[in-house]
Amino acid sequence: MSKYSNPVTLGLDTFGDVLSDNAGKPVSHPETIRGLVEHAVLADQVGLDFFGIGEHHTFDMPLSAPDLVLAAIAARTSRIRLGSAVTVLSSDDPVRVFQRYSTLHSLSNGRAEVILGRGSSTESFPLFGFDLADYEELFEEKVDLFARLLTEEPVTWSGRLRAPLVNADVVPHTAGGPIPTWIGVGGSPKSVIRAATYGMSLMLAIIGGPAERFAPFADLFREAQRRLEQPAKPIGVHSPGHIADTDQEAYEQLVPHYLEVLTRIGRQRGWRPPTADQLRHEIEHGSWYVGSPETVAPKIVKALRTLGTERFDLKYGLAGVPHDAVMRNIELYGTKVAPLVREMLADES
Repeated sequence: MSKYSNPVTLGLDTFGDVLSDNAGKPVSHPETIRGLVEHAVLADQVGLDFFGIGEHHTFDMPLSAPDLVLAAIAARTSRIRLGSAVTVLSSDDPVRVFQRYSTLHSLSNGRAEVILGRGSSTESFPLFGFDLADYEELFEEKVDLFARLLTEEPVTWSGRLRAPLVNADVVPHTAGGPIPTWIGVGGSPKSVIRAATYGMSLMLAIIGGPAERFAPFADLFREAQRRLEQPAKPIGVHSPGHIADTDQEAYEQLVPHYLEVLTRIGRQRGWRPPTADQLRHEIEHGSWYVGSPETVAPKIVKALRTLGTERFDLKYGLAGVPHDAVMRNIELYGTKVAPLVREMLADES
């Protein structure tokens, strides 16, 4: 078990959910996108380590070009690392993804990173003309190509689902080494092995149930790195949550939007309608980090200890949550939760 000799990394992730103004009226897509820049600026000011934007293509989550928003954020911040959470590589082109994030890496003075995933939402596949029957093979081929591009040397590559490259020098090159790259995993041992095989970091997307059920994935990743003689790369945790001044306030701010959003998604995916008791169970026993700083910080520490990881990214915001509540969530995460987490982990060093 790690004794946390390295500083813990505490980040924020968003899917660009359409929030509400303080009167409860949904804001427009342009306001949503501009608001993300303000969220990231505040996250930088309060000392958080990472700000990530997940790619989505829906009315409630209109963040189809996260790298453009991250570039705007880079111009207004100086310290916080910036990246995707995740980039749906299967329906994108690895060359263009590399070029966009290496450009962001330059604009941000080396603060860019990328988290690659297959995507739990599949709306991008028909949008860009990809066949869901090729879901697995698309990701396998494209991760292989992306890993080669990270060397920043001329690439010769061929696959079944993309045109080949012959001695292609893909630019721009970065300074100071390759872009830090993670693979997001929601429960596939094969994806864990893939991350280790390519020497990439592992991001565990834990959105329900206790964190400890993902401990075998963390152990598998470390063992795979050892057997493949790969250098040890970090493991991170991504989970949803909401922080307010009190436990009750956090719950009341979140629960109506939790019920509305998950009911709507459930109708599309054939899930049962959620209940308030379900949210309370996830808060008390699962992987929703909801409450006051004094409640959320120990829960984050427990997850980090259980999995032996040193990074936690809080997925904040749901469609409809008021703007001021989101800003207070970010402020409390940086000024209250992060210091408490670091203090508790420092006691173990």
